Amino acid sequence: MTQAEIKLCSLLLQEHFGEIVEKIGVHLIRTGSQPLRVIAHDTGTSLDQVKKALCVLVQHNLVSYQVHKRGVVEYEAQCSRVLRMLRYPRYIYTTKTLYSDTGELIVEELLLNGKLTMSAVVKKVADRLTETMEDGKTMDYAEVSNTFVRLADTHFVQRCPSVPTTENSDPGPPPPAPTLVINEKDMYLVPKLSLIGKGKRRRSSDEDAAGEPKAKRPKHTTDNKEPIPDDGIYWQANLDRFHQHFRDQAIVSAVANRMDQTSSEIVRTMLRMSEITTSSSAPFTQPLSSNEIFRSLPVGYNIAKQVLDQYLTLLADDPLQFVGKSGDSGGGMYVINLHKALASLATATLESVVQERFGSRCARIFRLVLQKKHLEQKQVEDFAMIPAKEAKDMLYKMLSENFISLQEIPKTPDHAPSRTFYLYTVNILSAARMLLHRCYKSIANLIERRQFETKENKRLLEKSQRVEAIIASMQATGAEEAQLQEIEEMITAPERQQLETLKRNVNKLDASEIQVDETIFLLESYIECTMKRL
Repeated sequence: MTQAEIKLCSLLLQEHFGEIVEKIGVHLIRTGSQPLRVIAHDTGTSLDQVKKALCVLVQHNLVSYQVHKRGVVEYEAQCSRVLRMLRYPRYIYTTKTLYSDTGELIVEELLLNGKLTMSAVVKKVADRLTETMEDGKTMDYAEVSNTFVRLADTHFVQRCPSVPTTENSDPGPPPPAPTLVINEKDMYLVPKLSLIGKGKRRRSSDEDAAGEPKAKRPKHTTDNKEPIPDDGIYWQANLDRFHQHFRDQAIVSAVANRMDQTSSEIVRTMLRMSEITTSSSAPFTQPLSSNEIFRSLPVGYNIAKQVLDQYLTLLADDPLQFVGKSGDSGGGMYVINLHKALASLATATLESVVQERFGSRCARIFRLVLQKKHLEQKQVEDFAMIPAKEAKDMLYKMLSENFISLQEIPKTPDHAPSRTFYLYTVNILSAARMLLHRCYKSIANLIERRQFETKENKRLLEKSQRVEAIIASMQATGAEEAQLQEIEEMITAPERQQLETLKRNVNKLDASEIQVDETIFLLESYIECTMKRL
């Protein structure tokens, strides 16, 4: 756990949950698993506040707990899960593109609340969608339920582990913490609910005034609540499935850039066919026959079977080896080599960074060392056709930044420099780790800068929000244009210009965060996949 990751976790926890939760979370990240009272003592926080903070962290899957033999419950922070909070906007946007606004709000509610029952999600989403609709229109619960079922079918949402229902045969004391289990078969099983109803709009103050006073309303409406049909069945967003989708999109995009749109569509079809059957950590997809791929192509692609076979052969013969041939049955069996695809994407990222930081000549040397595996300095100069002095400077610059490494091969046991070969090489895994560390530092700096910009202009932002609220309330009561113009003039021209600059700067910082996170995702996926193979 590097200092850059701890700092980033601290910033994310503070931004999402506040200072107390951030204090407890960072303490657990630094110290490892600890029991409740030790956490309270070490952080100097009251036991009640620690309990509440841990409740929030457990609810959002950011902390896990474990019962030890002596009955002590220890809590452990899930640092990788904290860092996933960076990707929340991307998860939500992906669901919007795949399942429209309803899917977007379902995933947003699950991410905001950590865990929710299906009935609670459906009601919340239906109410939110009804709020945005025209007067007289409402969102039906059944429509939201259908979208939820589709998300579960494609594994974008999954059930949370729950306490197993057992007979109360054991008369002994209850365990200090419940053991949560989940059956693999039930992970995506949606309970059969008959949710009948429509989304409700929030009652305005006028409507409340017109009706009965709140205090005099009969209480029996809340007391006689029916039992929730899916009580105890909680759902959460399946982040691994989203990562699988991002990886597939990156591979399809890389194939489209290297070859053409038809090739990328064939690869997309192969990935779509194996997205449920192949685990997110598998190095290869399931083998697919040429005939199966042909039958599963989108309707718009009217290409002949012979042309498809030619494309598949072309993809299999490509030096990058994204697609491999695993057999000849069924017109030829093909797989997608996910590990090689991720390695190629990580290498391309490294090349791009070298080019941006050190220039095109350094990028040429970097690609050359990558291609030839091991080269002496003289060979680098000759192959790259760069003068000796410049080549030496560039090699040492990249060596000092850990993009390339130096390997010594001595001819004699004394390691005398005159009798030693010095070979330059690129260790992609260590270079990817170094770049990932820098990406974490960059994101932490971007978040700090955004917070500084917002804090510096806090007074102006509050004034702008007050003015907007006044204008909105006046428009609702049917105020004249002259009155609205007068309120708008409360913000002067220089202040308006300052607000525009702030908005532009914050948007740039937000966009930069998302772009850096895309690089982080590629590097993390490559490192994780490589470590599993070692």
